[in-house]
Amino acid sequence: MTDQGSPTSQGNNLDRWYGHYAQRTTGLAASEVRALFAVASRPEVVSLAGGMPFVSALPQDLVVGAMDRVMREQGDVALQYGSGQGVPALREQILDVMALEGISGSADDVVVTTGSQHALELFSKLFLDPGDVVLAEGPSYVTALVIFRSYQAEVDQIPMDEHGLIPEALREHIARLKSAGRTIKFLYTVPTFHNPAGVTLTWERRLEILEIARANDILVLEDNPYGLLYFGEKPPAAMRSVEREGVVYLGTFSKTLAPGFRVGWALAPHAIREKLILANEAAVLSPSSFTQLVVSEYLRDADWKAQIDTFRGVYRERKETMISALEEYLPELSWTNPNGGFYVWLTLPSYLDSKAMLPRAVTELVAYTPGTAFYADGNGRQNIRLSFCYPTPERIRVGIRRLAAVINGEMDLLDTFAGTGSLSAVQKAGSSANIPTDLR
Repeated sequence: MTDQGSPTSQGNNLDRWYGHYAQRTTGLAASEVRALFAVASRPEVVSLAGGMPFVSALPQDLVVGAMDRVMREQGDVALQYGSGQGVPALREQILDVMALEGISGSADDVVVTTGSQHALELFSKLFLDPGDVVLAEGPSYVTALVIFRSYQAEVDQIPMDEHGLIPEALREHIARLKSAGRTIKFLYTVPTFHNPAGVTLTWERRLEILEIARANDILVLEDNPYGLLYFGEKPPAAMRSVEREGVVYLGTFSKTLAPGFRVGWALAPHAIREKLILANEAAVLSPSSFTQLVVSEYLRDADWKAQIDTFRGVYRERKETMISALEEYLPELSWTNPNGGFYVWLTLPSYLDSKAMLPRAVTELVAYTPGTAFYADGNGRQNIRLSFCYPTPERIRVGIRRLAAVINGEMDLLDTFAGTGSLSAVQKAGSSANIPTDLR
């Protein structure tokens, strides 16, 4: 008899403990974004892949001063265990941050987490059983998909267009799932400056989607990392601003301060908040007292609203540079043009495959995230997510020029051997708008 974890009993797997893992670990997989980080970190590669904030725009003296004051004035507290709910003063300040997006609430209903992704994981742990269904936009945030799958849930993705998630499509998906006897646990949405599509859900649609959720007794999980990073007109207020009991809101300081602090939060109805605290304590005992107090000190003494405005200017310049470069080097393709956030969603001709093309792009010293990363079913091969947040404008132009060379090279190769025709012919036949066809 062979050992349960031996290569004989488990094929050629080299992990001795392969047969001992819980079944839910089959849903764990390295995201295509994370897999790119090692390559993209090489200095000669222009990375348009990861959504890394440009933290160099944050004056170091603001952070160093906050750290120094925390250690001098609250060192014993900062280095000690803390509350599973988070530092009370910081929870009060988080209310001020959320007020900028129309949200009112009580500090008692805020739970501080180790980044908002941790809140997403805790929420999934509380709500998802194997076989449950999560509704989400198609495409959707890659790591959310990983988390949902890790709890053995099925993700049903709803089509989008240039105005965000399509309410009528949501109704149709809910009806189909209910008629099949499936259990829908919640709707996960990134309504403002969507990751990866860059689009923003209109106010009218926000209200309509909330009404659909109420009518079908579906909880809404609103993930909003980018809402304050708008470039022109302020986006619509958060969905949580008009629905207190049916929406759990996730926020973070990763995009408006720095991701290294790993401080995020959830604003939840009372009963859910209680369970989130228990789940938080079970997972990490307490979020870091030190980083919470540093963030709190920063919010107390720095002009944090002015700093957010500085970030807006930095990202606006980078976005405009990317759009200009796309217009120059790939004028016959289509893409989204976001009013905030970090991302542009590019659509390729239907005969190109963004995932298959990536190795050639890396060879040409440019990295991107293929659209397949943002779908649970393998769709998205016609799309590319381009991140403009981290590279300098000069590097963005170089990156888009290199990407254009890769795309044109792929098209020339296919045209030579398969007779697919020129890009201009394909685009004249099928493209009339700036929104990718699979988002309509």
